[in-house]
Amino acid sequence: MNRILSGRLVAAALACAASVLAAPAHAGKTLDAIKARGQVVCGVSTGVAGFSQADSSGNWTGLDVDVCRAIAAATLGDANKVKWVPLNSQQRFTAIQSGEVDILSRNTTWTLTRDASLGLNYTGVTYYDGQGFMVPAKTKVKSAKQLKGATVCVQSGTTTEKNLTDYSRANGLNLKPVVFDKFEAANAAYFSGRCQAYTTDASGLASVRNKEAKTPADHVILPELISKEPLGPAVRRGDDEWFAIVRWVVFGLLEAEEYGITKANAEAMQKDSKDPAIGRLLGTTEDTGKLLGLDKEWLARAVKAVGNYGEIFERNVGPKSVLGLPRGSNNLWSKGGLMYAPPVR
Repeated sequence: MNRILSGRLVAAALACAASVLAAPAHAGKTLDAIKARGQVVCGVSTGVAGFSQADSSGNWTGLDVDVCRAIAAATLGDANKVKWVPLNSQQRFTAIQSGEVDILSRNTTWTLTRDASLGLNYTGVTYYDGQGFMVPAKTKVKSAKQLKGATVCVQSGTTTEKNLTDYSRANGLNLKPVVFDKFEAANAAYFSGRCQAYTTDASGLASVRNKEAKTPADHVILPELISKEPLGPAVRRGDDEWFAIVRWVVFGLLEAEEYGITKANAEAMQKDSKDPAIGRLLGTTEDTGKLLGLDKEWLARAVKAVGNYGEIFERNVGPKSVLGLPRGSNNLWSKGGLMYAPPVR
């Protein structure tokens, strides 16, 4: 075979590979089912302020809720086409494994054990958290290491329970867990004085204090974080197309924040921006949706529905929200935080 022919064959093979890679993707069986029923079924908590909570009229709000609403907007064209399924800690993994829900967006920590053994795929991190302790202000306790021998309310079936045991042993604290199956029971026990301290993710402590305490200022969240708790949505294994959709909606919300695309200006940017990167994100210069089995405006719809990641954070858990949490580690990488999304291109 001469060099010219060989070179032409190589070039043809590369062109063929490129065309395959750029070909529109099939949406996958999960998205097919979602389109057939006209709803995304989203597993959420039974009530964690700032993350997923229903009001007296049954309207759900929170960071985890907005993730599901963004996915519904991207896939079905309507952020309201979501069926909410409240799940406690024991129910959540069975619900996603069995297909009862399409996505678990329920302040759930990404760990090796869960990722490798439960038939789940975590799609990314939507909130970097850490486990902390809350105590009554009247105790004058300033550090978790002052809790030696204390009774601590904790929920079973969570990473929190194991972290508490590990921290107690490592620091010789002899902490005494008082374990409850349900979040609500643990809350009630702490506020009734049955436990000297309460432990869960720091964001959860802020939520509980705001929602349950008669006077939130009477309870102090101690400064130590004793674990890493990367929280994010998970999907069932076995449908790579759906996994990619959920993952890239989350990444897209972060990219939108980086480029200054907001709920208020997304439509104007679609019409007026000359920035190629913004054009890709909003579907005006390139069609990235076809690679996901979606249309070209998938991300534009998500941002118009719920805003970019920063807007979602500020609205639900940020300094001006009822939880009043600092952006901290959840800021963009360019602003000193950990939030870094691969590029949408």
